Amino acid sequence: LANPPLKGCRRLFLRDHEVMVAIGVHDFEKHGPQRLRFNVDLYVPLALSSPTTDRLDEVVDYDFIRERIAERIARGHIGLQETLCDDLLAAMLAHPRVKAARVSTEKPDVYPDCAGVGCEVFGIKETS
Repeated sequence: LANPPLKGCRRLFLRDHEVMVAIGVHDFEKHGPQRLRFNVDLYVPLALSSPTTDRLDEVVDYDFIRERIAERIARGHIGLQETLCDDLLAAMLAHPRVKAARVSTEKPDVYPDCAGVGCEVFGIKETS
């Protein structure tokens, strides 16, 4: 939150959400889904995320993040994590209350000698 345009934002996050996903460009990756881990941060201005009556409709619901992930995965096989991250970032930024977002994906089962391989993107809406 050191970025000046994000000053005055609340950060919402989804951590280590694991889903089986049809993803990969290698032949061995095209025969079935593999485990993919998602991490998402949403930056929402406090003016758009500070509840006054303690109701869910006053904030961005975490279900929004999970639903966008599920919708993208349901569209079918994805070749690259970069494609998936870019698509999810666009979906997160499409929410009218979200000012900025960070999306990362990680394949934890690709190499036996590391915790995972992945991709991360960050985007912020331009102010007009």
